[in-house]
Amino acid sequence: MPAYVVGTIEITDPEAYRKYTAETPGAIARWGGRFVIRGAEPEVLEGEWPARRLVVIEFPDRATARAFYDSDEYQALIPLRQAASTGTLALFEGYEG
Repeated sequence: MPAYVVGTIEITDPEAYRKYTAETPGAIARWGGRFVIRGAEPEVLEGEWPARRLVVIEFPDRATARAFYDSDEYQALIPLRQAASTGTLALFEGYEG
């Protein structure tokens, strides 16, 4: 079953954040992941949305998504993201009806 890493992000330093986004696509692809949503600013239909930037990354399964996040390669990128933005990342299992 697919799994998704979902992030709500507020960029505080766009130039520094570009360094992070330049490195992440290759790391994600090496773990079989792909962007489903990357940075789209939402059109809020109801309520309040928590952030201006949304990222959704699909992986083949939960174990692979977690292995990507825990990998040395991605762990080295996290400080770049955290220095240039605030936000939340969460891991969700997909739904297969």
